[in-house]
Amino acid sequence: MVKAKHNRKEARDIGVDVEPPGEPCEDPHCPFHGTLPVRGAIIEGTIVSTRMDRTVIVEREHKRYIPKYERYEKRTSRYFAHRPLCFELEQGDNVRIMECRPLSKQVSFVVIERRK
Repeated sequence: MVKAKHNRKEARDIGVDVEPPGEPCEDPHCPFHGTLPVRGAIIEGTIVSTRMDRTVIVEREHKRYIPKYERYEKRTSRYFAHRPLCFELEQGDNVRIMECRPLSKQVSFVVIERRK
């Protein structure tokens, strides 16, 4: 019996209003061309490192109010996110990442969009 290969040229709908990448990829952990479901939080941030294979570090800056001093302090959070092969990303790019199932010990997010 011959198994039919799936044609993954068309990007699937992930349930979020984002533009899918133009070129297809063969990454099984791609939310558009693979089988990875996405859910939960959407976070915007800046890529600070692309040194790992298929993984980027995204940093988000937010402010926290300190009642004693009646002022705000800057805080940063870092997220490890999977980079699908259909995205060309560099350090300094603004991206949107979305929560997914754990892909490794630290990676529980995937890049869904590169912001202009």
